[in-house]
Amino acid sequence: MAMKIVTSLTSPFGRKVRVVLQEKRIDCPLEVDIPWEETSHVPDYNPLGKVPVLVLDDGTALYDSRLIVEYLDTLSPVTRLFPTDKRGLLLTKRWEVLADGVTEAAVAIFLEKKREAIQQNPGWIERQFGKIRHGLEAMAHDLGDKPWCNGDSYSIADVAVGCCLGYLDLRFPAIPWRGQYPALAKLADKLATRTSFADTKVVEG
Repeated sequence: MAMKIVTSLTSPFGRKVRVVLQEKRIDCPLEVDIPWEETSHVPDYNPLGKVPVLVLDDGTALYDSRLIVEYLDTLSPVTRLFPTDKRGLLLTKRWEVLADGVTEAAVAIFLEKKREAIQQNPGWIERQFGKIRHGLEAMAHDLGDKPWCNGDSYSIADVAVGCCLGYLDLRFPAIPWRGQYPALAKLADKLATRTSFADTKVVEG
């Protein structure tokens, strides 16, 4: 049995894993599955019913993008994405958690707005938008004028932030984050030139 990645093409967390696979030059088949469709097989791999899922050669399933990308980083010495020093690793994972948190809030809003209008909770939606606003402000502040989130080196922090910003562009183009935070816009534009980001650009679906 060959290792494979199970995800939907519009999942920002699935994109994060796909970017890492390209950066690490790991050949891994992609199985497209939409977790909210009735015919989805995602629960067969992940009891939580979420993508992405990395199915290993022996059938073991790894879920949650943070666990998957950390595992993938151990498989190849190409483009190390996690620092080896404890302090650097801690700060890198802090970036990843922050970016993923903003992404989770955006995904939650998107799914809530798919419900009937009368079933939607405007107050809850606004709280999620608040997480996005505060998260973007924190990311822009921490990035400052550094070329990469970690300073001088590209890492999983940049992958997570780039996928987060790409998802906001896809689902919430009205959020003016580029004008508000030019440093984040500059980073996003730089990431867009990388093959891993260009090849995994999320399309509407």
